[in-house]
Amino acid sequence: MTIDEIHRQVLEKSAVLDQLTSEVHKVIIGQEYMIKRILVGLLANGHILLEGVPGLAKTLTVQTIANSIHASFKRIQFTPDLLPADVTGTLIYNQKTAEFTPKQGPIFANFILADEINRAPSKVQSALLEAMQERQVTIGDTTYPLPKPFLVMATQNPLEQEGTYPLPEAQVDRFMLKLLIEYPNREEEKKIMNLMVPDEEMKVSAIVTPQQIIEMREVIKEIHMEEKLKDYILDLVFATREPGKYRNLKEFENMIECGASPRATIALARAAKAHAFLEHRGYVLPDDIKAIGKDVLRHRIILSYEAEAEQINQDNIINRIFDEIEIA
Repeated sequence: MTIDEIHRQVLEKSAVLDQLTSEVHKVIIGQEYMIKRILVGLLANGHILLEGVPGLAKTLTVQTIANSIHASFKRIQFTPDLLPADVTGTLIYNQKTAEFTPKQGPIFANFILADEINRAPSKVQSALLEAMQERQVTIGDTTYPLPKPFLVMATQNPLEQEGTYPLPEAQVDRFMLKLLIEYPNREEEKKIMNLMVPDEEMKVSAIVTPQQIIEMREVIKEIHMEEKLKDYILDLVFATREPGKYRNLKEFENMIECGASPRATIALARAAKAHAFLEHRGYVLPDDIKAIGKDVLRHRIILSYEAEAEQINQDNIINRIFDEIEIA
C-alpha cells in the first residue's frame, strides 16, 4: 500500500473523531491535552494513567469519552479495603448443585475507569496485571477473554496525599501513557463555572462504535514511519538507559536508577502513529514523537536518591534528552 493510499484511508476513518471531540467538549471545557492523549491511548490499544489533584475533571473526562462510544463502561472505585475478587470476579458455591460457578467482576467491560487506583494496596493493583497485558482474566481454573476493545483508564492522586500507595513498577509499566493534569486557566474556569453551577444533567451522544475503533487500529498499523524515525525512537529510549554515552547527558548518569524498557520503544512507536492518525496524516513526523514522548517515558524512568535529593524529576531529564538527541 502506498503512502497516498494510507493517507486516504486515514482521512476517511479519522473524520468521525472530530465529531467525537466536539461531543466531549459539550461537557468538558478545555483539557485539550487530556482528551487528545486519551484518544491516542484508545487508538494505540494502550492503557492510560492520569495523575492530578482532585477536582480537575479526570473522572468526568474519562466517563464522557466512554459515553460517546457505543461500548460497555464500568467504574471501579479503588479503596484500601478492596479485594482482588472485587475487580476480577470469583467462584461462588451453589448449594443446590454443589458446584462452584464463576461470577465475573466489573473488569469485564470495554472501558474500565480505575478511579484513584493508588488508594488500594498493591495486591489489588496487581490483580489488573493479567487483564491489562493479556486482555484476559483467570477465575479458578478457567481463563476468560475480555471484550474488544479493552482499555483501562486509571486516575491517581499525587503520592504526597494522605492514604495513597505507590504503584508497583510492573503495574506502572503496563500503562502506555502517564498524563499529568494541570489546572485550567482563568478563562476556562469561568466557562466551567457558567456550565456547572446550574447543575443540569449534560448528556453526550454515542458517536463511535467498537467496530470502528478496531478498524481505525488496523489503519494505524499501516501508517508509514521512516527508518530514521525508528532509529530516533531507539536513540531516545537508549538515552534513558545509558545517558553517560551522550556528551551533554553525562550529568544524568547517576540520576537514573533504571531507564525505559523495550515496552517503551513499542509504546512510543504505536503512540506516534496514533497521534499522526489524530492529525489526519498517513505518515509519522518527528513532531508526533516529540508531542507524545514525555507521556510515554515519564513513568518508566526510575530516579536515584541523588536525583531526588537535587529535586530533579523525570520531566527535567526527558526535556534534556529531547533537546540533545537529534534525528540522524
